[in-house]
Amino acid sequence: MKSNSKEKNAVFDGVMGISEVDSDKKQTFGLKIFPKTLQLVSKLYEDDNCRSRSEFIEKAIRFYCGYLLNRETSATEFIAPQLAVITEGIVKGSEQKLSRAIFKLAVEVGALTHMLAAINEVDDETLKKLRVMCIDEVKRINGIINFEKAVRYQRSDE
Repeated sequence: MKSNSKEKNAVFDGVMGISEVDSDKKQTFGLKIFPKTLQLVSKLYEDDNCRSRSEFIEKAIRFYCGYLLNRETSATEFIAPQLAVITEGIVKGSEQKLSRAIFKLAVEVGALTHMLAAINEVDDETLKKLRVMCIDEVKRINGIINFEKAVRYQRSDE
C-alpha cells in the first residue's frame, strides 16, 4: 500500500521535523554497519563539521529521507538548498583561481611596463594617444589581444 506525498511529508515533518530535533531526547538503538562504511564515516565526519560519527550518520539519514520524501512533486524544496551550496562552492573556487591568475598577470604586466619605460623615451602626448588607442582597440576586439597583429600594426608606420 502506497502513501501519498502529503502523508509522507507529514511523516517527515512530524518525525524528522523541519526544525532541529531536541538533542536531549535522542534515542539509542543498535546499528549494524559494514567496517568499510564505518571507516568512511570516521574519515569524513570532521570534514562535514560534525562533532561525532553519530551526528554525521544522523545528517546522512536526514538527507536521504529528504531525498526519498521529496523526489515526487516537491523535489525543488529539497534540491534547491543543495544546488545553492554546490553553486556557491564552484563560484568561490573559480573566484580564487581567477584572482590568483589576475594577480600574476598584473605582476607580469607591471614588469613589462617598467622594462619598456626604461628602454624607451616616450613623451607625454604620445603616451596619451597610445592609451586612447589601446582603450579603443580593447573595446573593439573585446579584450582578445593578438600579438602578431600588434607587431604588424606597429611595423606599418615605419
